[in-house]
Amino acid sequence: MPKALTTHHVDWANSANATNHAGNAPAASQTPAPAAPQTDAALVARSEQIRAACIEGRRRICGKVLQIVPEGLVVESGYVGLLRPELTRSWVAPGTVSVTRPPNLVEEKIPGSVCVGLIMVTDIPKKPAVKPYDYVILEAYPAGQYLYAPVPNVNKSIRRFSVGLLTAVKLNLDAAGN
Repeated sequence: MPKALTTHHVDWANSANATNHAGNAPAASQTPAPAAPQTDAALVARSEQIRAACIEGRRRICGKVLQIVPEGLVVESGYVGLLRPELTRSWVAPGTVSVTRPPNLVEEKIPGSVCVGLIMVTDIPKKPAVKPYDYVILEAYPAGQYLYAPVPNVNKSIRRFSVGLLTAVKLNLDAAGN
């Protein structure tokens, strides 16, 4: 008959306290108690919440590159004409493409809708190279805010998006102080 698994069960919530009692370990081998599993479980749960929110908040970025910065691209998004099949073969379209931005376009709050407005896009593909005033066509996930300086001594907070889901989750966790 196999042994019952409960005979070797470790109560992780109280195991850190057990190591603090005298006589459990020699003084020379005392080490800090490992991180409590509840902390790890809370971080995993928070990461999953953020991941789900990122997936729910994903947007189609279709816009003009206004500025290239070390963190990514500042884009004026909302050029829905870029979603034509002949332009979606690459994530970059040359600045010579003829498209206009609808004046009354409103961003919907559904996953995959077109993003409207000035945004920062991070974690972009390496190739092909993008230049200022080219157009980009991407799907990206919300990744917090970015402080944009359109001119010296003027700062504007804009939405930041990441093309990579893992990067978006990490940026959101970092912003939350986790």
